[in-house]
Order: sequence, then structure tokens, then C-alpha cells
Amino acid sequence: MSSRARRALVWMVVALCLGLAAAAPASAQIYAIRDENGVLTLSDKPLGEGAQTFAVRGAASTVRATRGSGAGVPSSQWDDVIDFHAHEHGIRPDLVRAVIQVESAFNPRARSNKGAMGLMQLMPATARDLGVRNAYDPLENIRGGVAYLRTLLDQFNGNEELALAAYNAGAGAVNKYGGTIPPYRETRDYVSRIQGKAGTNLGARTVIYRITELIEGEEVVRYSNQRPPRGTAYEVVQSRRAIE
Repeated sequence: MSSRARRALVWMVVALCLGLAAAAPASAQIYAIRDENGVLTLSDKPLGEGAQTFAVRGAASTVRATRGSGAGVPSSQWDDVIDFHAHEHGIRPDLVRAVIQVESAFNPRARSNKGAMGLMQLMPATARDLGVRNAYDPLENIRGGVAYLRTLLDQFNGNEELALAAYNAGAGAVNKYGGTIPPYRETRDYVSRIQGKAGTNLGARTVIYRITELIEGEEVVRYSNQRPPRGTAYEVVQSRRAIE
């Protein structure tokens, strides 16, 4: 795409923002930048060096536009990363892929109105807790997101539905409603969409072992779907059908 065409696209989207916000009294700055994949991002938050800035009266908190559907980013380029971290944490790779698809449509620059970032839409506080320094780095984001999903699975005894509900609405919301999916339409739709994309596998029963080993004087925890050898300390953290 030529530079003239790119500028035209930016102004076209900004004009749309102006038209939608014409009735609002507030004003804001809109930042626009295009990454190496051709994804155009507009936000009220600074997007880094090279971003263009526009004053937009009554702008919404965040507006994102992509060339085409935005799903043109090839998801297969992260298959090995997803498979590695999923198996490290004893999670079905298809479940991780489904979470990414629903959360960001495999757009590593995705940002929500609430500030969730990257492929697995990590909130800033969650990213810090997970040691993710750059949530827009797909490798870091997937590592952190899968680790976070594992903590939720552990918290809800391997129940994928509740873990997904907590990923969307927070663990507090799941606990508030007695360990059930909160009665929020968004959360129920979210869980349903991910389950639909992850597959049912109703005939398969998944057993996940949490294995604790002493390596160089330190306890190291790993997860596996293979029963550990005799004498190894472990506990079963999931023993149920993949999706029921």
C-alpha cells in the first residue's frame, strides 16, 4: 500500500470516529500507528514512537481498525509456541488456540477498552504478576497467558468452563456465584464460543498430574498427562472429560 493510500485510510477511520462522536461533549487525542503486519491501531493511549496524533472531539476510549478482517495474521506461526507452553502446563493446545482466537483473533497488537493487551489480552497488573515485560510480544504474551490459564484451572479443580469464565470475568465473579459461570451474557457467550472452537472430545477423559521434583535443592513443579514414575511426588489436578 502506498504512503498516500495509508494516509487516506487513517483519515477515513478518524473521520468515522469524528462522525460517531459528534454528539459527545468531551474531547480526546487519538493516536494512530501501523505495525509491520499492516495492522492499523487507533487508541486514546500513546502507541509509541512513530504514531500520528489527532484531536478528536468526543472520541471513544479506543478504536481499532485493521486491513481486511484483522484475522489475516497467520496464526500458524505461533503453533510451536502454543504447543510448547500448553504441554508444559498440561493444557490442551486447542483450548489455548481457542482463547487466543476469541480474545484477539490472533492480532498481537490487540488492545481492549479496559487495557487488556496482545494475543491473550493480558491486563497490565496480570502481565506484571506473570513477569511479562512486553505484552505485545507474542512469545511473552502466550507464555504468560497460558501460565495464567493454568492457575485458574488449578483454582477451579481443572474445570475448563469455570476457568474460562474466570479468565473473562475474574475469579471473584465465579466465586461470588457459588462456583458457577456468572450470569453475565458476555461471559456465558465467551465460554460457549471457546468451547465451540476448542472441540468437544466427549469420548476422551483427560488426566493431568501436577509433579513436584527436587532439582539442585529447589522444588520444581511441572504438569503432564503421563503418569509419573513410582516414587515421584504428584497430585491429580484434573480427571474429567475435556469438555462436558
